[in-house]
Amino acid sequence: MIESHMNKNYMKNLLSGLVFLVFSGPLSALEIQVQMLAEGRALLQIDGKQRMLRNGARSPEGVLLVSADQQQAVIEVDGARRSLKLNRQISTKFSPAEKAEVRIASGRGGHYVTPGRINGMPVNFMVDTGATTVAMNYLEAERLGIDYRGGTPITVSTANGRAKAFLVTLNRVAVGDIELNQVSAAVSTTTSPEVILLGNSYLAKVDFRIDQGVLLLQAKH
Repeated sequence: MIESHMNKNYMKNLLSGLVFLVFSGPLSALEIQVQMLAEGRALLQIDGKQRMLRNGARSPEGVLLVSADQQQAVIEVDGARRSLKLNRQISTKFSPAEKAEVRIASGRGGHYVTPGRINGMPVNFMVDTGATTVAMNYLEAERLGIDYRGGTPITVSTANGRAKAFLVTLNRVAVGDIELNQVSAAVSTTTSPEVILLGNSYLAKVDFRIDQGVLLLQAKH
């Protein structure tokens, strides 16, 4: 397991922008305007009503803010996701992808951080292609109710050197709509890593690529 470091100091200055999105479908027709963006939050105008949303929050109209930074907001409506950049372009069609996909914007330091779920419980992941498995510290494991001491004892590398850990199997790991079963994870007996690493025990089972600074995850099936 290779440690990654995430800068936790988010930029506080809002950037003004103007992006329109018209969602049309059998159950809904929403006009969405992105008015301002910041790390972890976005000011949206939805059918003429202003909504300030933080990552993971859903508006009364059913618009979920998956993630936001100073460049773009990723929203979800009726299970379909769209990445909105500050480019003043107008899109009149919001069509769900044939395969489940998730777009993750790059944060400060070039790290990709995204909300997700382990065994149905909410977590924050940092994508780490250098990590062999999903990796977490024992405090996160205890919060999630994982019996890590019943796993296989191993040794891992952390920011403070070598440490004891346990190899376990997670029943379910999900990012957005991409949920995988039986995913290997390493639980460190130290407080490192501070953020749960989304390693190759998950990433190897999905398709992923970087497109103009945005990490795209897509289900293989």
